[in-house]
Amino acid sequence: METEFRVIFNGEIAEGEDRDSVALKLLPILGLDISKTEAVFSGKMLVLKTTQNRQQAEKVVAYLARTGAVAHIERAPESDTAPTATNEDPTPEAAILSPTKPKITITESSDEKPSRIVQRLSRFKERLQYRFDTFMAKGSSSSFKALLIVFLGFFGIIACIRAGVRWLSPDTVQQYADLGVLGNIYVTFLQLTDPGNMAQDILSSGWYKFFAILAGIAGVILLSALIAVITTALDQKLAELKRGRSKTLEQGHTLIIGWDEERVVEILRELIWANESENDACVVILAEQDKQLMDEVLRMRLPNTASTRIVTRSGSGTLLSNLDRVNLTTAKSVIILAACADTASYENKIRSDAMSIQTLLAVTTKSQLKENYAVVAEVFNETYREIIKTTFPDYVVTLDSSDILAKLMVQTSRSVGLSVVYSEILSFDGCELYFHTAEWRDTRFGDLAYHFEDGVPIGVRDANGKLLVNPSQCYQMKSGDEILIVADDDSTIKFEPDPIYIAQDFPLSDRRLKQMTECELIIGWNHKARGVLSEFSDYVASGSEIDVVIYNATEAERREVEEINAELGNIKINLMDINPLDRSQLIALQLERYGTVIVLASARLHSDTKTIDSENIVTLLLLRSIFEEMDKVRETKLITEVLESQNHALIAQAGVKDMIISSRLVSMITAQISESPGIKEVYDDIFEEDGSEIYLKPVSLYFDDIPEQVSFADLIAIAQKRNESCFGVKIKALENNQDKNNGVILIPPKDHLFQLCPEDCLVVVAEDEL
Repeated sequence: METEFRVIFNGEIAEGEDRDSVALKLLPILGLDISKTEAVFSGKMLVLKTTQNRQQAEKVVAYLARTGAVAHIERAPESDTAPTATNEDPTPEAAILSPTKPKITITESSDEKPSRIVQRLSRFKERLQYRFDTFMAKGSSSSFKALLIVFLGFFGIIACIRAGVRWLSPDTVQQYADLGVLGNIYVTFLQLTDPGNMAQDILSSGWYKFFAILAGIAGVILLSALIAVITTALDQKLAELKRGRSKTLEQGHTLIIGWDEERVVEILRELIWANESENDACVVILAEQDKQLMDEVLRMRLPNTASTRIVTRSGSGTLLSNLDRVNLTTAKSVIILAACADTASYENKIRSDAMSIQTLLAVTTKSQLKENYAVVAEVFNETYREIIKTTFPDYVVTLDSSDILAKLMVQTSRSVGLSVVYSEILSFDGCELYFHTAEWRDTRFGDLAYHFEDGVPIGVRDANGKLLVNPSQCYQMKSGDEILIVADDDSTIKFEPDPIYIAQDFPLSDRRLKQMTECELIIGWNHKARGVLSEFSDYVASGSEIDVVIYNATEAERREVEEINAELGNIKINLMDINPLDRSQLIALQLERYGTVIVLASARLHSDTKTIDSENIVTLLLLRSIFEEMDKVRETKLITEVLESQNHALIAQAGVKDMIISSRLVSMITAQISESPGIKEVYDDIFEEDGSEIYLKPVSLYFDDIPEQVSFADLIAIAQKRNESCFGVKIKALENNQDKNNGVILIPPKDHLFQLCPEDCLVVVAEDEL
């Protein structure tokens, strides 16, 4: 006799389980109601199942364990080997549970087998439904495949039945009696694909007409479904394209990561000018913005992109998958924009820098080193810039917009018209800075200007990479040296072995400007103010004073001004708490005392650029009205910072000759470096007070008696006598004429004749402004 095994339960439950919750799950399995809870969990031994298959008993134990009940397996005694379902000697425990059942059994009784089959069918149905849902969720292609399967199914069934009727009953009336089995199958195909083909059975018997009608109805339904699927697929594809998630296959493109409307538009404007000589240039923008929004803004702001195509994609620049979508590995340069404006809070700038560093990590992971390849990133924090410089590849260049703008603002305040000069040489629209090499034939640096039809050299980069801006005129050019030249276009730069211009030798005046103590005024306060004051201290004479107007200055701002005043020992800084939008308070400042008035874009109370520019425009109009009423003992220079380039024309109407358009200048520099990475070193040199910089100096410093006519080649020669490199002229009479570039003429033909007056200026690269 075979050994039998019993599944025993004595009320034990798994650790951590609650008896009532276990009872709610266990009793329905046993076929008992909740009133039997105490009996089942009394601790008495209950035989739940008897079987000769131990594996089956273990499955029962495992099944019960899911409810939290702990059951055990033991061998049945010899006297208990009869099947449980027919045992006529019920135990007392079984009698407590049910007066009619001798023992509790599960899964073996014949009445439970149908329910198990139903459960299996239910699970099979669920799995089938799940697989169908998964298949259909893959998109339109799955819908098309499903329709194709249904079509083939209908076609097969109807064709087989029609062919069967034709085979079984050849005498059945058919319109085309000579059709064979294959012919009937073909007729079914025609009726499925075009219900009009049902007319082919108009004279056939009822059976054939029935099949024709069935095929026609199925065809109409399937065709309608197919049209719906195709329409949905097209809509989904268009929606995907509008979201900007598709891959680009561009090569040799400039990649811009990030979005700031003003910055992006200005950078694109520069790149469009830079690419004018190319037949098919491309700029790709990757930003966490809606593609449709970006496209709409660019269409409105840049209606004519010439030969440059602009492609936008939506996504984060920190994800490698997104960088693959914009084909980073084939890009010629990458520009990473800050995630916040220059007027944002310190906390937002720190977050922006962290995002820029993360983006740099992703970009450098995917980048492939190429000639003149550059990754330009705007980073606000100096510590982060140092980390990037020491840990990232050399082709990564970081920019500090605040530092650049502070230096430009102070330099512009020293020479009226300098902002126009910078706007031209920093832009691709007009003359630019280029590096150029040739066979110099031991020519002196001072003589080079007369060997070029277009352009004036202002520096040298030797074979070791050392840059010399405005070197000695006697510097002997050597093989491997490159010149830094200001020219209209690199295609027009050509070194002629022999001089093509001869300059007249005019005597140089011994006049020099005297450095005197100054009094300057700064209206407004922002994060660039410290840099502006520090730059001023490098230029002005010791003992000069700078008045700073901060309306309702906070205690922190007052402390900062005091700290700067203590740090800069050669100048005195005075804090004045007045409202710059109040004309009477501005008059009380006695504006005639100041040589320069700088109006900063103050983001103290709000960071909205439109509001800041609006307030500055009002302040400038008030200042202009006050200046017009003053007795002009001397001309006060008025410089302002502008955040939005679209306000340029409005501010020019306020009588401002020099303005620093923050977004435009920084965007120009960014675009220039992305096209020519080596130019960054040039900017670092000319923006520093140490070394040579760009100045506008009056003609009276060069001539005691100004000639009636003088050529541009003559002006280059006389500037060289002061060890300066002249590359332009500013005509005083035209400085208010915007159509004439405010009188600034850069790189005129060297034989062009000028009739100058003492107030006209030469645009020179020199070591100082004296």
